[in-house]
Amino acid sequence: MSHHPLFQHYQKGFTLVEAIMVMTITGILAAGVAVFIQKPVQGYFDLARRTELSDIADTAVRRISRDLHLALPNSVRTVAADTSCIEFLPTKTGGRYRADVPGNVVDTAVATSIVETIGPLSTAPAAGDRLVIYNLGITGADAYNSDNSGVVASSTTSATSTQITLSPSKLFPFTSPANRFHVISGTEQAVFYACKLTGVDAAGNGLGHLYRFSGYGINSSVSSCPTVTSSTPVLADNVSSCSFNFASGVTARTGLVSIRLGITKSNETVTLYHDVHVSNVP
Repeated sequence: MSHHPLFQHYQKGFTLVEAIMVMTITGILAAGVAVFIQKPVQGYFDLARRTELSDIADTAVRRISRDLHLALPNSVRTVAADTSCIEFLPTKTGGRYRADVPGNVVDTAVATSIVETIGPLSTAPAAGDRLVIYNLGITGADAYNSDNSGVVASSTTSATSTQITLSPSKLFPFTSPANRFHVISGTEQAVFYACKLTGVDAAGNGLGHLYRFSGYGINSSVSSCPTVTSSTPVLADNVSSCSFNFASGVTARTGLVSIRLGITKSNETVTLYHDVHVSNVP
């Protein structure tokens, strides 16, 4: 039985030549589009990398700045001729002491065993902390030499004051014109920020690190930066350049710490320069 022509089915499709032509044209169009979007995409990745590097450097210098604002007046110093390292004595609290009776007073004529504050302290000194009065950073009034600091044995706080007991008693060489005192942390002791630079690797990444050292005692002088250990906190990686400079003077009310930090990653370098004003008013 033959089928009626109306019920005949016809099959259609692409020939091999047509398929090759479509693939060729599609490839040309894709290559053209890639040329136009390559630079914007590369620019996006470059911007993301620069933003990351800037954030690393900015976070590091802000942390250093926050620490330096709490430094004991006239305690900031660079280490010998090494500009990759800076040292200071961090304070945990401070206030004004009683200089007139009634109460326990600080008198340079006799050794002081109890320092009584005017008003209670929000943070009470702990045993092992050091109480400093009138630190000028010069011979005879230098906390690094313990000239003007006493060791805290205990402290008690009332509604009106805090009494800080020193052991042994301390004969302070000078009184503060404003009756001010500062307390150095016995745990932190001296703090160092130091960069250990080791160049850049073949991939264009900085191999150096920025470290924060603490608990290294209070020494009259230091000739080199501390040695890195496995427990030393790392503040920044990929460091390619780093320097600290400090301009100070006893007669100046503020000193100036200049920080320059370079971070390198994938052959891209971001260098951040930051100035920090530190108080020299003891």
